[in-house]
Amino acid sequence: MLLSGLTDLREPEKVVDLGAGCGILALLLACRFPNSSFVGVELQPSLAALAVRNVRLNGFEGRIEIVQSDMQSLLQLYPPSSFEVVVSNPPYRPLASGRLNPAAERAIARHELQGSLELTARISQHLLGHGGRLYLIYPARRLVHLCRGLRLHRLEPKKMRLIHSLPGEEASLVWIEARKGGREDLKVLPPLVIYRGPGHYSPEMEKIFAYWSRFAENCPYACKY
Repeated sequence: MLLSGLTDLREPEKVVDLGAGCGILALLLACRFPNSSFVGVELQPSLAALAVRNVRLNGFEGRIEIVQSDMQSLLQLYPPSSFEVVVSNPPYRPLASGRLNPAAERAIARHELQGSLELTARISQHLLGHGGRLYLIYPARRLVHLCRGLRLHRLEPKKMRLIHSLPGEEASLVWIEARKGGREDLKVLPPLVIYRGPGHYSPEMEKIFAYWSRFAENCPYACKY
C-alpha cells in the first residue's frame, strides 16, 4: 500500500512490477493511473495464478498482464528499454538473518532465496530506458546496501523518504526513486509517519488509505493474500 501511494507516474507509461505476488500493487496503480499499462512478474505459480484471477475478476485484462517467470528470464523475454517504470518490493532479508517463515511463499517473498536487491537492480537496468525510474521500499537499516547496489547498476537514487511508525521513533523503512543514468543529486524528502499516535493514522496515511477505498469500490472482487 505504501509503494502504491508513493509511486508517481507520468501518464501514459509502461510499468513492470517485479515480484507481483497476488497482483495487488499493479491493481492499485491501475486504479490510480488509468492511462498506464502494467506487467506483473511473479516467480511462484500459485501466486501468479491468483494474480491472473485478480486481474480477470476486476476487469483489467486489457491493462495488466501477469507473467509467471523468474527475473533472470526477463532478459530474454523483453528487449532493453521496454519499460519506463519499475516498481518492486524486493526480498530484504539476507539468508543468514532471521527465522525463515515455514510458509514457502512468504519465505521467498521476504528472504533472498530466489531473488535479491542485486538481481532486482540488474534486471531493472535492462528493462528501463535511459531516464527510466525504479521505485521500491526497503528496510531503513539496509540503506547503505541499497544505495550501493543501485549505483552499481547505473540506477542513481534521486528521491528518498524515511518511513517511521510513530513520531520520534527511528525509521523502519525507506522509499527510494532511482533513475537510470541519472546524475548524483539526491533529494531527501520529509519523512512519512504512519501513526500520529497509537491507533491513529497520520493525515498522509489517511490519504493513502483513500486510494485503497477507491480501489475497493472499483475492484470489489479483489482476492486476499
